Amino acid sequence: MSQYQDDIKAVAGLKENHGSAWNAINPEYAARMRAQNKFKTGLDIAKYTAKIMRADMAAYDADPSKYTQSLGCWHGFIGQQKMISIKKHFNSTERRYLYLSGWMVAALRSEFGPLPDQSMHEKTSVSALIRELYTFLRQADARELGGLFRELDAAKDAAAKAAIQQKIDNHVTHVVPIIADIDAGFGNAEATYLLAKQFIEAGACCIQIENQVSDEKQCGHQDGKVTVPHEDFLAKIRAIRYAFLELGVDDGIIVARTDSLGAGLTKQIAVTNTPGDLGDQYNAFLDCEELSADQLGNGDVVIKRDGKLLRPKRLPSNLFQFRAGTGEARCVLDCITSLQNGADLLWIETEKPHIAQIGGMVSEIRKVIPNAKLVYNNSPSFNWTLNFRQQAYDAMKAAGKDVSAYDRAQLMSVEYDQTELAKLADEKIRTFQADASREAGIFHHLITLPTYHTAALSTDNLAKEYFGDQGMLGYVAGVQRKEIRQGIACVKHQNMSGSDIGDDHKEYFSGEAALKAAGKDNTMNQFS
Repeated sequence: MSQYQDDIKAVAGLKENHGSAWNAINPEYAARMRAQNKFKTGLDIAKYTAKIMRADMAAYDADPSKYTQSLGCWHGFIGQQKMISIKKHFNSTERRYLYLSGWMVAALRSEFGPLPDQSMHEKTSVSALIRELYTFLRQADARELGGLFRELDAAKDAAAKAAIQQKIDNHVTHVVPIIADIDAGFGNAEATYLLAKQFIEAGACCIQIENQVSDEKQCGHQDGKVTVPHEDFLAKIRAIRYAFLELGVDDGIIVARTDSLGAGLTKQIAVTNTPGDLGDQYNAFLDCEELSADQLGNGDVVIKRDGKLLRPKRLPSNLFQFRAGTGEARCVLDCITSLQNGADLLWIETEKPHIAQIGGMVSEIRKVIPNAKLVYNNSPSFNWTLNFRQQAYDAMKAAGKDVSAYDRAQLMSVEYDQTELAKLADEKIRTFQADASREAGIFHHLITLPTYHTAALSTDNLAKEYFGDQGMLGYVAGVQRKEIRQGIACVKHQNMSGSDIGDDHKEYFSGEAALKAAGKDNTMNQFS
């Protein structure tokens, strides 16, 4: 017997126990409402999605072609529509997640107005967005199941009813893992722990944290990044793990992000007790000059290594500078240390999407941690066209091909769009995720800010047409006609917003007296 039938039977038993006072209660209606609300709390969601993500990680270890993907979200509706579209086109949500970008929260959700990605936005707005995303995903389940229930009621024969009942019993939820960005923790380790608890209680099974200084945090693709000594970062990783364990999400996932590749500065000199310990390794990357005791100046900070006095270069900002060219080595050390101290996945923020660069670092990490896996930002901050055309140019030149027809600095130009070089570059962009997962250990590919850009692009196109010569045709031809022909559910926007679910409930609660919105005069019927 299915869960749906079990629930009907259970509610029927309750109804019988309560006697005539429950005469108006229909056990099947109650069972339907239970089916439409599979997840009662955010912790239910976190536990459910953590198991999915752990299984996907194991599947990737066995077969790197089984990588996972996600797109960034800044609103519940955006996340809902992504999962509805994925189910529509692929009949499954397998290995497809959502990403919650702190950048988009800062730029689009802050009460201060648009902000840069510098942790200046209200930190509770991030956990609120997790809760909002899952509210919309749960409503997507309720809407889809509601449609199946109406089909069940309208079915004329037993075979049709059985087929619909099977769809109900095997319904695939829209609820999927969310990788949630906690930036640099919004404060000290205690602040990180408290915020992580809010994330998890809202439904997050996976939290991503970066090794920048919390109060100096910068976007990973901007200048001025400042990292912290490893012990400071590891304390925050442990804080998140304790939050997961306290709330009973024992298999919660932590993504440790290193910004060291583009971060040339540190705010602190690490504590070191013995030569070669973790603090000493961190300090070894500092840009220092050797001096004697009588050369010390007022307020100089010095460290002792191998019997020598060294003065780290300190900037007017009171920050210390790393030696140039040490970024990759620092990334490798960051990643190994994080995985050895409780992190599950890595994120290496790079300045370009280059498989050889990423794979080189992963190869070094895997010498120590053989199953090291990455989450990778397929970032809109990269000029993908230019980067890959330049990579194609370099490859062609190295292979001895004539590249004299191309200007490497101007390869973004439309005049190159139909050339052999451009087609080679586009094919490398198309296969980048599969290639990088196979060759560079990338388990999860995401685009941080896709709907920031799609919203801007589609709004620009609509504004140009609607306020220009096309008038209403700009909307009809550019939006509505495409919605209808592509089967976009939102063309029935009343249904998408929950109108039919409300009609069902009105019938449950009021019977024949229910005043429904979906009658013959509802203009949504024009889209049937």
